[in-house]
Amino acid sequence: MLWIIAATFLAYTIFVMWFSWYKTKGTDLTSSDGYFLGGRSLTGIVIASSLILTNLSTEQIVGLNGQAFGESMVVMAWEVTAPIALILMAFVFLPRYLKAGITTIPDFLEQRYDVRTRQIVSVLFLLGYATVYLPTVLYSGALVIDSIFSLTTITNISTFKIIFFISMAIGIISCGYVILGGLKACAMSDTINGIGLIIGGLLIPFLALFALGGGSLVDGVGKLMTANPAKLNSIGNHSSSVPWTVLLTGLLFNNLFYWCTNQSIIQRSLAAKDLAEGQKGVLFAGIFKIFGATFLVLPGIIAYLLYGGALGNPDMAYPTLINDVLPIALSGFLAAVLFGAILSSFNNVLNSSITLFTLDIYKPIFKPKAKDDELVKIGRIFAALLAATAVIVAPFIIYAPSGLFYYLQEMNGFYSLPIIAMVMVGFFSKRVPKSAPKIAIVVHVILYALSKFILAEINFLYVLTVLFPINILIMIVIGRLKPRETAYELYDSKVVDLKPWKHAKAFSILIIALMVGVYTFFSPIGVAKAGYDYSNMSLVFFLASLILIGGVVWFWRNTNKKLDPIPKETIAKKVKPELKQESI
Repeated sequence: MLWIIAATFLAYTIFVMWFSWYKTKGTDLTSSDGYFLGGRSLTGIVIASSLILTNLSTEQIVGLNGQAFGESMVVMAWEVTAPIALILMAFVFLPRYLKAGITTIPDFLEQRYDVRTRQIVSVLFLLGYATVYLPTVLYSGALVIDSIFSLTTITNISTFKIIFFISMAIGIISCGYVILGGLKACAMSDTINGIGLIIGGLLIPFLALFALGGGSLVDGVGKLMTANPAKLNSIGNHSSSVPWTVLLTGLLFNNLFYWCTNQSIIQRSLAAKDLAEGQKGVLFAGIFKIFGATFLVLPGIIAYLLYGGALGNPDMAYPTLINDVLPIALSGFLAAVLFGAILSSFNNVLNSSITLFTLDIYKPIFKPKAKDDELVKIGRIFAALLAATAVIVAPFIIYAPSGLFYYLQEMNGFYSLPIIAMVMVGFFSKRVPKSAPKIAIVVHVILYALSKFILAEINFLYVLTVLFPINILIMIVIGRLKPRETAYELYDSKVVDLKPWKHAKAFSILIIALMVGVYTFFSPIGVAKAGYDYSNMSLVFFLASLILIGGVVWFWRNTNKKLDPIPKETIAKKVKPELKQESI
């Protein structure tokens, strides 16, 4: 029956390729905006699909379900709390990004600080993408494809070589999207793959519940709710991977970086045709993240109830579940959907990488007068080289430790917080000088590296909780001691319409209500059993964190008032019209 799987896989994959070509054949790919930002023409649905598919790939589908298998619903925090950051993206970050008309985050950092800050951050992004993220996407994707098609068994080739060959195939196809179609081709493929991912993703827990109930969906749901209620608890204690004390601190800071400043993610939003469509895309993605736990976490819990300790490696929970519950006729479809998710993450990050390289490094350093067509050509060459590097590195990840998803998040901590800190300070402080972000990066990397040795047993989200306000404080102190001579004003590029989506606030309230509802359901108040001992030290840490963050915010506001007092004539201009109106 392997031919059935292969036929459905090829049919769906070829259709997605045709769809992407058809939707992008009229796009001008010789200009920077056309190639890197799809001509700033993306709509809300396209942006949402692209955001979801860039975020979701096999390293997350396999990794989160593996963590849920080994722990509990506590890991759903990575999904269900993400909408908070996306709401902030819609109302705080995106309007400023679109007003400035930037192509990359480092582009804004140059406007706010200087060109050296821009280049440092671009290099940090590229190092993270090239050495960790892209090879990991290929590796985890190759494992899933191998599991569905049983390639290692059929060919009798080692897992190392199979991973290399599958990674090569993914890399070649991905380069076809990025090199020939640019961002718009990637986004269009994401739109159709997003629909397939929702269908295929929800199919696995649905069929798994049938298997858990011995052929009865009702019995399966009943067993899920009663067999081990502690596995359904989403409120973690200090020893869990996501303690409750970091949901609105360390985890939120991590999410702010990922959803508001990570170039590979926010580039879709920067390509919005206007602010309203950008906000729609971001908020649509936010509501999807709440329900994403149904196929990113629940299958891991069901797999635990089905297999118990029979699986030696938790990361094999999802692939094993696919092989056991999915009908052969649908295996090709799901393989194609997962393949699309792999391609999406890979080619979108690849597109962001070449954008960073060409616009932030190549043009300003090597050829300032380079024309758009030359930049596109250089970008395509860089894409091929970067993809080749990722393909070569991917098989060696087989020797990395388990718990890859958590490991990736932890490694991002080396550069994520300084980037989000310098963006936020750039928005809300006018006098912080160009030296501040550079000093903050150095201090952060040293402190975070020390925490890996001195506080090796401490959850890295606790470390992020403390280091983020410290990053902000360092920059604010430098700004107070040595402020820049002229106040920074955000440049208005007037490239897109900045009128907000009229339903954005109501939609955000709905998202928050759903998020609270999901957490209430998967808690001791709802269907779960505590399963943890909650110490008073957790509450003490949480309160201390709030005091630290509050103190930094107070100092920040106080500093802004002293450095940027409102001139008397400005006050007069604001008051006089009101007085005239009253006299009339």
